[in-house]
Amino acid sequence: MGRWGITLPLTGVPLAEHRELVKELPDAGYTDVWTAETAGTDAFTPLALAAEWAPRLRLGTAIAPVYTRGPGLLAMTAATIAELAPDRFVLGIGTSSPVIVTNWNSQEFTEPFARTRDTVRFLRSALAGEKVSQKYPTFEISKFKLERPPQPPPKIMLAALRPGMLKLARKQADGAITNWLAPSDVPKIRAEVGPDFELVARIFVCPTEDVAAARGLGRLLISSYLTVPVYAAFHDWLGRGEILKPMHDAWAAGDRATANQVIPDEVVDDLIVHGSPQQCRERVAEYVAAGLDTPVINVLPTGDDPREAVRALAPE
Repeated sequence: MGRWGITLPLTGVPLAEHRELVKELPDAGYTDVWTAETAGTDAFTPLALAAEWAPRLRLGTAIAPVYTRGPGLLAMTAATIAELAPDRFVLGIGTSSPVIVTNWNSQEFTEPFARTRDTVRFLRSALAGEKVSQKYPTFEISKFKLERPPQPPPKIMLAALRPGMLKLARKQADGAITNWLAPSDVPKIRAEVGPDFELVARIFVCPTEDVAAARGLGRLLISSYLTVPVYAAFHDWLGRGEILKPMHDAWAAGDRATANQVIPDEVVDDLIVHGSPQQCRERVAEYVAAGLDTPVINVLPTGDDPREAVRALAPE
């Protein structure tokens, strides 16, 4: 079996109450734990705990924003997790969004492509233990050197949706991280990064046979995410621009209810995995068959204990 990842922490479960579940994951068939960073836990603390609870798991951030920590602090934090999990930590970085960067963290969201490129270049040098004094196009570093550079340095992956960032990932990183896609979209993304290059995707999974409930939650998520400009452009590129136009028009008019209603079932079913645990596993496997290396399941709430959903979704 290939890689099979899970997104932690789970919605509604306090971080400290993940211990027993995380300990079970390797024997259940999970290979990876990946975190996210929005307004809940930070991306790194859960991985520090997972490194102790389950030393066989690969750990990754998907993603840590390049704007919300200074470059030096980002290198220090990555080095800490890399020391706790030698050769098992992947630093996934990306631009995040103006809401998180500007509205919540009071940082300017400018030149995202260049900032990401420069951050990768800095991190490569810093995590290798070099003293960095460099004027990059988007920031300047003077005499930074990690006191404890990790051995080996962690792999670096980039959050990437469209060709420009996907090509940057291929050129300067060790893998690409994407999300909000269907199995049928994977070949188009794979074509941009080529073979023999790790492609990771977060996959939203709602393990319930209540189709109406799953689609209702899916519509809420799709209208929230795919109206963000970067995701709107991503789905234009994937070929969903026309079918999603009614949603965008309603959203722009301030009519969220209509925006949700006009999302076709086929789009929800493309982007949200739902059904019995067995059906969900089979659907996730379709992503792998289409060219994805590492599926990272993100369990959506169904009203049941999400820890039981993680157990049920383990590969057979």
